[in-house]
Amino acid sequence: MDLGDLTGRVAALAKEVGGFIRQQALTFELKSVEYKGLNDLVSYVDKLAETLLVSELSLILPEAGFITEEKTVSKIGRTYNWVIDPLDGTTNFIHGIPTYSVSIALKSEEKLILGVVYEVNRDECFYAWDAGGAYLNGQAISVSRSASLSQSLLATGFPYYNFDRQEEYLKLFADIMQKCHGLRRIGSAAVDLAYVACGRFDGYFEYNLNDYDIAAGIVLVREAGGEVFDFSGGFNPIEKREVIATNGKITEELITSVKFYFDN
Repeated sequence: MDLGDLTGRVAALAKEVGGFIRQQALTFELKSVEYKGLNDLVSYVDKLAETLLVSELSLILPEAGFITEEKTVSKIGRTYNWVIDPLDGTTNFIHGIPTYSVSIALKSEEKLILGVVYEVNRDECFYAWDAGGAYLNGQAISVSRSASLSQSLLATGFPYYNFDRQEEYLKLFADIMQKCHGLRRIGSAAVDLAYVACGRFDGYFEYNLNDYDIAAGIVLVREAGGEVFDFSGGFNPIEKREVIATNGKITEELITSVKFYFDN
C-alpha cells in the first residue's frame, strides 16, 4: 500500500465533502437541528456528509471497516478501519461560526497511519501519513519552536455534557492562563490539533473526547514533529479520551500543570 498516494486520494475526498458542507451552510436553518443528548447536536448535513465519505472510502479501500460519529454504517475491518468525523465542529456550523472540519484517519490494527483534516471555511487541507511528514495544501508543515509555556499560545475545549470534572478544569484554566500568551477555544478538536501541527498553537489539551474527534489530528501532530499524550503523560489519548498535544518543547511544563489538577 502506497500511503502517500492513498492520503492524496483521501484528502481530495475530504475537500469534495467539505465543498458539500460549505454549500449547505448557505441555506442551513436551525429547525434542522436534532439532539443526540444534552447539548450534543447533529443535523442532516453531518449524516449526509458521513454517508458520502463512507461510500467513497469503501471504493478506495474495500477491505477497511469504519468507526464513525453518526453510526451510518456498521462494519469493523479485520486490519484496517477508517475513523471519521464528517463535521467536527457541528455546534459552530449550526450557529454560523466559520470553524469546522472534515476529519478522516486510517488505523492499521491499533496504529494510526494516515490523517486528513480539511478546514472547510479557510479551504485548508492538512494531511499526513506514517513516516511521510505533514502537509498543508501541498506545503510541508512543522510544529512551533516556542521553548516554554510563557512563549506559547494554547488551545483547549470545554465539556458540553459531562461536567464531572468541571471544577478541576476551571482551576486548570486559571492556572494556565497566567503562564502563557493565551488560551483559545475554537470548537473543533481536529482543527486544534491541525493548528498545533502547523505551529499556530504551541499546545492543546482537552478531555471527554472520542476517537473520531482526534485520530486524524494525532497523526498530523506526530508527523509534524510534535508529541501527543494523555493527561497522565502516557500514550493512550484515544483509550482515555483525553489529549495533550505539544510542539515537543513545552511538553513537560504542560503535562505537569494538567496532572496537578487531573491526577489519574
